[in-house]
Amino acid sequence: MPHVVTSTNSADGGFARLRAEFELPEDFDPAVLAEAEGVVMDPSGLAADRADATDLPLVTLDPPGAKDLDQAVLIERRFGGFLVHYAIADLAAFVAPGGPIDREARRRGQTLYLPDGTVPLHPPVLSEGAASLLPREVRPAVLWTLDLDRDGELTHATVRRALVRSTDQLDYATEDPAAPHPSIAALPELGTLRRELAVRRGAVEPQLPDRIIGANGGDWVLGMRPRTRLEAWNAEISLLTGMAAARMMIDAKIGLLRTLPEPDAETLQWLRGAARALGIDWPAGTSVAELLAGLDPAQPESMAFYTDTTRLLRGAGYTTFDGELPEVVTHAGIGAPYAHVTAPIRRLADRFATEVCLAVNAGEPVPAWARAALTELPGLMNASDLLAARVEKACLDQVEAWMLADRVGETFEAVVLRAEENRAEILLADPPVMARCAGENLPEGRRISVRLTAVDVDKRKVSFERA
Repeated sequence: MPHVVTSTNSADGGFARLRAEFELPEDFDPAVLAEAEGVVMDPSGLAADRADATDLPLVTLDPPGAKDLDQAVLIERRFGGFLVHYAIADLAAFVAPGGPIDREARRRGQTLYLPDGTVPLHPPVLSEGAASLLPREVRPAVLWTLDLDRDGELTHATVRRALVRSTDQLDYATEDPAAPHPSIAALPELGTLRRELAVRRGAVEPQLPDRIIGANGGDWVLGMRPRTRLEAWNAEISLLTGMAAARMMIDAKIGLLRTLPEPDAETLQWLRGAARALGIDWPAGTSVAELLAGLDPAQPESMAFYTDTTRLLRGAGYTTFDGELPEVVTHAGIGAPYAHVTAPIRRLADRFATEVCLAVNAGEPVPAWARAALTELPGLMNASDLLAARVEKACLDQVEAWMLADRVGETFEAVVLRAEENRAEILLADPPVMARCAGENLPEGRRISVRLTAVDVDKRKVSFERA
C-alpha cells in the first residue's frame, strides 16, 4: 500500500520545525547586538593605519540579492600578464578579540543558509551593513594584490589593510559573460587560464549542478542550476587568493590551512572500476582532473561518474600549525596548498587566517589573539561544517517530501548515480529529487523508470522502487 503523510508546503514558513530541531539561534544576544551597534555608531578607528585605495574601480559579483558582500575585485591586463586587486571585508576591524561578537561567532562558526532566511555568523548591522562591501560605500578592507604572468601563474602576492569603495554590485543573473563590466573585462581570459591550470594541477572538480530551493506560487520547489562560466571564473579568483595565503603561511610556518589528503591507491582503483562499469574510457596516464574535464555533463554516465568522484573529496578538514609544518599541507581537491581567507563575513576561520597573512606580509608578529585561537579553530570549523551540511540536506529532503507528498504511485524517469546490491542512489529528471531506490539490476549511469512508493513528510523521507 502506498504510504503518505501530508503537510503544508508554504513559502511563508515551513522550516520553523527544522530550525527548532537543529536548535538554530533565532537572534543575537543583546550584548552582541549592543557591541555591533556601538562600533557602527563610532567608526572613528576603522580608518586608522589604512592605505587609501578608494580610487580602484572595484566591483562585487555575487548571486542575485546578496547582501553579505565579502569580496570586490578589479582585474587589469598588464604587459606580460595580469594584476588582480581583491578586496576582502575586514571583520577584524569590527570584532574585538574575546568580546561578545567574537564569542558568538566562535559558537556559530559560519552563516547558515535556509530557504526562508539565513542564520548569520555576525549581526546583520555588520554582515549586511557596515562590514559588507556595498556599492558606493567606503569600507575597511583587506586588499590583496596579485601579480600573474601571461599564463595565469601567480608570480607575487601582497596583502595590506586599506579603505576601498566598490563602484558597482554585479550578479550572475544579469552580468553578460560575453561583455563583462570593464572592471572584470579580463575575467573570462584569466578565469579560463586558471581553470586550465587547475586541471594541470590535478584539481578534482565534479561538474554536478546545484539543486536549489525557491518559492513558486506560494510553495517551496526544487530546481536544478548548472554552474555558469562566470561563476566558475569568479571562483578561480577566490581560489587563487586562498592559494597565495596558504603559501604565505607555509613559508612563515604558522597558519590555518584547508587540507585534504591525496586519495589512496585502493580508492583510485575503485574509481577506475567505476569508470569501466559506466563505459567511460580512461586512457593510461590521464589524471582524474583531465578525465573530468573531458566529460560531457549532459550525459547520464558523466553524472554518475561525477558522483563517484566525490568520494575523493571526503576527509577535508582544517590543519593548524605554529613553528613546524604538518605532514599534509595540500588540498587534493584543489591540487595545491589552500586556505580560507575570502569570506570572513560568512565563515569564522577566514578572519584569523587573514590576520596571520597580514602579519607575515608586514614582517610583524602574528597578534596574540589570532595565534591563540589557531588550535581551537579546526574543531570549531569542523563542527560548523557538519551542522551546515546536515541543515542543507534536511532542507532539500523536506522540500522533496513536500513536492512528492501527493504523487505516491506515480512513475518517474531517473538516472542511477551509485548502485550497491539491490539499492541505488538516483536523481529524478523532474523534479530534481535525489533519493534511494530499491530493485534489482540497477545500472549505474543509466536512465531507468522508478515508482514512488512512500512519502513521510514528517521524517523527510521518500522511497522509490524500480518500475
